[in-house]
Amino acid sequence: MPDTYDAIVLGLGAMGAAATYQLARRGAKVLGIDRYSPPHEFGSTHGDTRITRIACGEGPEYSAFAMRSHEIWRELEAETGLDLLTQNGFLAISGAGDRSANHGVAKFLDATAAAARSAGVSYEILDSTTLRRRYPALNVADGDQAYHDTVGGFARPENCVTAQLRAAVARGADLKLGETVVSFLQHDGFVTVTTDKQTYDAAQLIVAAGAWLPAMLKPALAANFMVTRQVLYWFRARSEAAHAQFAPDRFPVYIWQIPAPQSIYGFPATGSLDEGVKIATEQYDVATTPDSVSRTVPPEEVREMYETYVEPFFPGLSPVCVRSKVCLYTWVDKARFIIDRHPDHNRVIVASPCSGHGFKHSAGVGELLAQMALGEAHRDIAMFRLR
Repeated sequence: MPDTYDAIVLGLGAMGAAATYQLARRGAKVLGIDRYSPPHEFGSTHGDTRITRIACGEGPEYSAFAMRSHEIWRELEAETGLDLLTQNGFLAISGAGDRSANHGVAKFLDATAAAARSAGVSYEILDSTTLRRRYPALNVADGDQAYHDTVGGFARPENCVTAQLRAAVARGADLKLGETVVSFLQHDGFVTVTTDKQTYDAAQLIVAAGAWLPAMLKPALAANFMVTRQVLYWFRARSEAAHAQFAPDRFPVYIWQIPAPQSIYGFPATGSLDEGVKIATEQYDVATTPDSVSRTVPPEEVREMYETYVEPFFPGLSPVCVRSKVCLYTWVDKARFIIDRHPDHNRVIVASPCSGHGFKHSAGVGELLAQMALGEAHRDIAMFRLR
């Protein structure tokens, strides 16, 4: 069929934009569809910064994706001139006593060090005295320690999506924005996608719809996923001097297992004093949907965040929250990724490589998805299959 695409990608967030770019890069005739105009703030791919780390405490099987993503982002920086990746170091902080697990991993510091050794990443273990001297913005307890490497840092999610879609279009990709997918159906050797505006056919379909993915699947498959509401906060430092302690050349990204229900993660200051310092936690207790989620952050939620997770650990940050954003995680048990063929449709690839730690891997995962769709050799995905 002359109007049939080699592949259609549903959802143009982190994974979908990456897959669209990689397909177009290979000369495929590709169509990307999104109900909004990416990058946007309704899903998971926004918030200015996302942590990237090659040493992944969730499991050494993820490191190759992050390493490849770094390479791809550097190539795209050279092509587009956009700022995509800053490697200012990564800390995984923990200590004695009951500490919050991170993505289900109780001994996250130890797991991160093991992943670093497996990936060949050089690192050091810092004691509390060294942590206080190097990073006075942190109020660590006696006996706390941290894993530290210099290859981690942060990516710019909006810029990464923009760069990949821009590069995809330059290579001939078609984008349909502001179209909502109504259904997809495999038949007669191809897949038909119906939106609220038009119908499209392709040899292969990649469904990378993030928080909208479960609603596109039958209940037995949708049960693998839980969508959760997460909040990002930017707190103003108490002074210019305190703000300077969070400068990217002085302060790395971090994940901190604290004696509280949730771990903290955060970033250096990427703007002025009045733009604040970004910090967040993660919750997996309350499920939501992208249509029902509350996207407002009330004052009492800000106050609880500051009193529980900011004030005790960052004395230089004031209770003034200059900005907050809601984003969505699509969670799979044990923070797994799902990358697999649909059990009922062998031309449909289901891609949910997220679970709260997906963005750092997205450019590499997009390459894998393109390889799968085009029948190229690719890494073993057995550990990421639907169960």
